[in-house]
Amino acid sequence: MNVLVTGAQGFVGKNLCASLKNIRDGKDRTRQGIKIEEIFEYDVNTKPELLDEYCRKADFVFNLAGVNRPQNPEEFMLGNFGFASKLLDTLKKYNNACPVMISSSIQATCIGRYDGEYGRSKKAGEELVFNYAEETGAKVFVYRFPNLFGKWCRPNYNSAVATFCNNIANDLPITVSDRNVQLELLYIDDLVNEMLDALENKEHHCDFDGINTVLADNGRYCAVPVTHKVTLGEIVDLLEAFNNQSKNLVMPEIPDNSFSKKLYSTFLSYLPKEKVAFPLKMNVDDRGSFTELLKTEKCGQFSVNISKPGITKGQHWHHSKWEFFIVVSGHGLIQERKIGTDEVISFDVSGDKIEAIHMLPGYTHNIINLSETENLVTVMWANEQFDPNHPDTFFEIVE
Repeated sequence: MNVLVTGAQGFVGKNLCASLKNIRDGKDRTRQGIKIEEIFEYDVNTKPELLDEYCRKADFVFNLAGVNRPQNPEEFMLGNFGFASKLLDTLKKYNNACPVMISSSIQATCIGRYDGEYGRSKKAGEELVFNYAEETGAKVFVYRFPNLFGKWCRPNYNSAVATFCNNIANDLPITVSDRNVQLELLYIDDLVNEMLDALENKEHHCDFDGINTVLADNGRYCAVPVTHKVTLGEIVDLLEAFNNQSKNLVMPEIPDNSFSKKLYSTFLSYLPKEKVAFPLKMNVDDRGSFTELLKTEKCGQFSVNISKPGITKGQHWHHSKWEFFIVVSGHGLIQERKIGTDEVISFDVSGDKIEAIHMLPGYTHNIINLSETENLVTVMWANEQFDPNHPDTFFEIVE
């Protein structure tokens, strides 16, 4: 299969082409049903004569080319409707009735209620494609995109999320006139996944109830089934929390497929080099060191303990707190004794055989470096963040 992507250097185009190349090169094992031979990338700087060659050879066309912020409003129609017309005429020139996907905008739903040049040009492009389908019999996919966000989106252009991510990541000011304004947002990976579904004839269809998308098997339009409705205030609050993570080590809750998880991935893509790495506070003494690595809102915290040769650490117990000790380097001994008894359980631990050892509530415990030359490195997880006002930690020697 040969795939033509117009607007290949834009935000969506870059992400789509990267995924198509992974499939072509056998790096994406989730798309075994797609066999790609060539990817034709066409953009504003591509030699115009190549459009003929690409349209003649293409087996599928993703038309992502468009104008978002022209110098003159008249350029909307030229860039959005005009290029689509040229593209379809070129396909007809070579009697190529391959499937065509076109990127429209939710702004096209406003025609008749609020007429803007951008929305009008997108609506005209839609009708052009539908008429093309009737004339040629080609299958067409018309997607009305809401606000998009994700890696490689250009800040200070047409995405508030990209601008907020970039500015907060780089400690630049942001302006929010109304925190209660709600946006419908579509994550770039969800969009690309849907476009790859379309490539496999597994697209999702929809109709529109005003500006609202209504999924429908026989809908005239196509849609990504997962979007997120979020206020500007919620976006900014999440980004501020992400930005503070390197200072307080607290990882906000990011459930699978949640907006916060997708926004965090987006935020990270805007970090400047000086923020990609950040120092951690090492508590160092003559026994070694202890460093907190990461704290979570609901699942405790992670730390790393380094014990010098021959050193014993711990010798304390907890009423309710529990921990995992995971030795990743060196050779040691972990001992635990149930409070009020002589019952001691021992575990020989080594970086050569990595395993997790429970530190049981109500058991005093220690960890001993048995080596005379090598440090003992232990990754530790506790079920709660350390609270200095309620440490739940009581000194008592194991034996």
